[in-house]
Amino acid sequence: MIETPTLSQIQRARQRITPCVKRTQLWSSAALSEHLRTNVYVKVEVLQKTGSFKVRGAFNKILTLKPEERCRGVVAVSGGNHAQAVAYAARVLGLRSVVLMPEFTPRNYVDATRGYGADILFAPDVRTAFDRVAEHEREGWAFIHPFDDLDVIAGQGTIGLEILEDAPQVTDIIASIGGGGLIGGIAAAVKALKPSVRIWGVETEGADCMSKSLAAGKIVTMEAITSIARTLGAPAPSQRTLFMAQQMLESVTVVSDTEALAALRFLLERLKILTEPAASCTLAAADRLQERFGPGSHVVLVLCGGNMPTDDLARI
Repeated sequence: MIETPTLSQIQRARQRITPCVKRTQLWSSAALSEHLRTNVYVKVEVLQKTGSFKVRGAFNKILTLKPEERCRGVVAVSGGNHAQAVAYAARVLGLRSVVLMPEFTPRNYVDATRGYGADILFAPDVRTAFDRVAEHEREGWAFIHPFDDLDVIAGQGTIGLEILEDAPQVTDIIASIGGGGLIGGIAAAVKALKPSVRIWGVETEGADCMSKSLAAGKIVTMEAITSIARTLGAPAPSQRTLFMAQQMLESVTVVSDTEALAALRFLLERLKILTEPAASCTLAAADRLQERFGPGSHVVLVLCGGNMPTDDLARI
């Protein structure tokens, strides 16, 4: 039996992390509503501490550790937002942190993570970084998994609670998928309280391990991540997140980098919000799904992160 977060676990996570994270706003968007011919809202996790939703899960996991489990410090694997989240949470809680990063990690993520006080160790790739976690665990470091952890997923699920409070009329939620912890947590919270809400996943081409796994009915591991949406770059979902996607998602839409970047530009020009492609792809998916929404629909786009490297922004 695969264990998934319960509503009570997500509610307890919210109580636990409230002093540590922002309760981000849910904005109604006239521009997006006109564009998609329905009622559209954006959940602005881009304004969350460290610039993404990841601090929710990081804080919840670390705060559930026993004192003896976290006395040495915490270790994480990430080339993106999870790295910053764990480093920041560790600093706030007075812990040491080590982050194992792929060598190709963009400089802005490296600098920000180091700025939060983490020691950074580079690995040739993500798989090697995960392989090296075991030796840190043997030395007493507590591993904070980016998505395959009940407490991490429950922390991300607090977004779902906030959406339902701010938009109880919600009919549809569109969220990005990297490893599946974000959308799994949101879906677990929302489906427990309002089962009629449809949850739609989105990935980008070249970072689409979940859609490939859903099609195959088993975990599919990607050999390389080629999408510009680097923060969707999990090589594979876990058994837990695949199971949650199978049980709770309507579908997973895979959009191109070109579509994600066009959506990024629209959000920047019309809503004045700078997102990552990993977040703007939710708008690209909404464009693809437009026929599934009607005038009475209330669609929430989860803008999960805004840590766009300025070099990438200038180039594209």
